[in-house]
Amino acid sequence: MRIAQVAPLYESVPPRLYGGTERVVHYLVQELKGMGHEVVLYASGDSMSMVSLVACCERALRFEPRCTDPIAHHVLMMEQVLRDAHKYDVIHCHIDYLGFPLARRLKPVPTLHTMHGRMDLWHLQLLLREFSELPLVSISNAQRAPVPWANWVATVYHGLPRELYQLREHPEEYLVYVGRISPEKRVDAAVQIALGAEMPLKIAAKVDRADRDYYETVIKPLVRRSSLVEFLGEVSDQEKQELVGRALAFLHPVDWPEPFGLAMIEAMACGTPVLARRCGSIPEVVEPGLTGYIFRSTEEAVRFIKLGLRRLDRKAVRARFLERFDARRMAQEYVALYERLLQKELRPQPWLRLAG
Repeated sequence: MRIAQVAPLYESVPPRLYGGTERVVHYLVQELKGMGHEVVLYASGDSMSMVSLVACCERALRFEPRCTDPIAHHVLMMEQVLRDAHKYDVIHCHIDYLGFPLARRLKPVPTLHTMHGRMDLWHLQLLLREFSELPLVSISNAQRAPVPWANWVATVYHGLPRELYQLREHPEEYLVYVGRISPEKRVDAAVQIALGAEMPLKIAAKVDRADRDYYETVIKPLVRRSSLVEFLGEVSDQEKQELVGRALAFLHPVDWPEPFGLAMIEAMACGTPVLARRCGSIPEVVEPGLTGYIFRSTEEAVRFIKLGLRRLDRKAVRARFLERFDARRMAQEYVALYERLLQKELRPQPWLRLAG
């Protein structure tokens, strides 16, 4: 099958450091190639893909100082995809609604759209009603809950290559947070949990320009106030393996409708349990008492750390990751959708996947 994968341009594929969607696209492309498909990736020019790359900008836009309007670069990318469309059997877009007008005008070539962000925003309802014929994939059942009437054809959970992270059976006495510093990610809550449990906390996180003030006024003072808290900045995959793999637990205290939470399964791949707030997709990803615990308050999170985390079997955490969140499983589910697209068999199937 000849497949075009269209990635966001904000980060390279794979990202040099932080980056969720682009990282998932990378894993998907790897697996599709391994399955024998011909894949072409539309992404930033600094992407290090093992398949044919169409460079749609010189470098990831986050590292491009001249970029003041990222949408312009995505419009140019869509024009390039439109010109090349006749070369492919399927076009798979990962740029949310930016690919919608293109897809509507590519009747001979089927397109699939994986929605990677939150779906509870007003403008998305307008777009989904206008482009109601386009097949959409959710990355969790919770993600689609605000717009259950949209044309969802499947839920496909993210996956990681099973060899990317290794099991660490004997953790050290610290907690870890990896991700992005922003109000909805609640790194301040991670600090409060660590202080309540009287445990060291290592924070490895990206700070976007939009969140710089929040970091300077809220997070930085918290870090300076306690010797238990250490801010490391962004880390590479190799550094993440060591940092997360050796941690007693991974903290994910988000306070927003989490669409999936890739960092949680990265932790599980190391055998590290996840302690997460009950928001969005969390109950679909974390299995209480097996791969971690789900909390509603800081006090409850602290109790889990003191009373429950050390009882969890890290081998079982890793085994559950392999069962549920392997990248080959993700690719196989997408291939099944591509085949149904080509056979014109795709119809909305609400809540196709169930947790467990």
